[in-house]
Amino acid sequence: MPESKNIEFSVLDLVPILENKTPADSFKNALDLAQHVEQLGFKRFWLAEHHNMLGVASVATSVLIGYIAAGTEKIRVGSGGVMLPNHAPLVIAEQFGTLGAIYPDRIDLGLGRAPGTDQLTAAALRRQVRGSEMEFPDNVKELMNYFLTDEERLTYARAVVAEGVKVPVWLLGSSTYSAQLAAILGLPFAFASHFAPTNLHEALTIYRERFQPSRYLQEPYVLACVNGVAADTDNEAQKLATSLYQFFLGVIRGNSQRLQPPVDQMDGLWTPFEREAAFKQLEYAFIGSKQTIKTELQAFVDETQVDELMFVSHIYDQKARLHSYDILSELRKEISK
Repeated sequence: MPESKNIEFSVLDLVPILENKTPADSFKNALDLAQHVEQLGFKRFWLAEHHNMLGVASVATSVLIGYIAAGTEKIRVGSGGVMLPNHAPLVIAEQFGTLGAIYPDRIDLGLGRAPGTDQLTAAALRRQVRGSEMEFPDNVKELMNYFLTDEERLTYARAVVAEGVKVPVWLLGSSTYSAQLAAILGLPFAFASHFAPTNLHEALTIYRERFQPSRYLQEPYVLACVNGVAADTDNEAQKLATSLYQFFLGVIRGNSQRLQPPVDQMDGLWTPFEREAAFKQLEYAFIGSKQTIKTELQAFVDETQVDELMFVSHIYDQKARLHSYDILSELRKEISK
């Protein structure tokens, strides 16, 4: 039987905009969190790409990555992810080639094929909405080619600042599509189980069974993103989690809003149907005291055998959010696969 090992813990930040606060406040909180988890030994700090959401400030992903990387020293900083259909592959190669040259061996490039917004906003982003997601595999390959040396390059155009720069490319997904593509290309795979848990197990099975070793990766490597709200007691964590519940309630209703302060109870704020819909999306939300979360997290790792856990925390109070990661950091030394 193989020897057990502790798995890596990382962070995904949507850079939430808090009720009664500004995006500038959110950027400061993001850097504060990154510096905090770096000291705690977390492996990477990723920033999402979303658009036209009142409560999310992670829109200019590469700019924020530079801001976070400049304010930290060793933690890996990357995109979780860049929604590639919104961008020309050459532009992303130039942006991340620049970041990778300034912060060597610290930048990750996670790629997704969704727009990260609604279709009207997607059009405002100047996307070619028709067929763009179908072109995703070719766009990924084109993007990766820009990082090759000039001797290996297969494209006419050059991203000179990216050539030979080592920026690991990840594929992100919430279905089996990206799992298959990551397996074919021999890339690490991150699954968005923090909001789309349904296809997690099928996607992981497909990725592992069909994985083809590449110049980038010899064996399959899986990261699962989950929600994490930790506190000193279960009751305290459940109250903090009402901000998370209100966030998902807004998504269900199509009502974009800033991250709301916690409330004593959700009864009266959502209907039974909305509650059920939210909890279905939040199947992999680990909420509670250290011991409660430890038991549930270990069961999740035993079941999925993931190599890395990435936590996103919709916690309104910054001190409570930092303390939540303090508790998760203690678990990092106890959870193993």
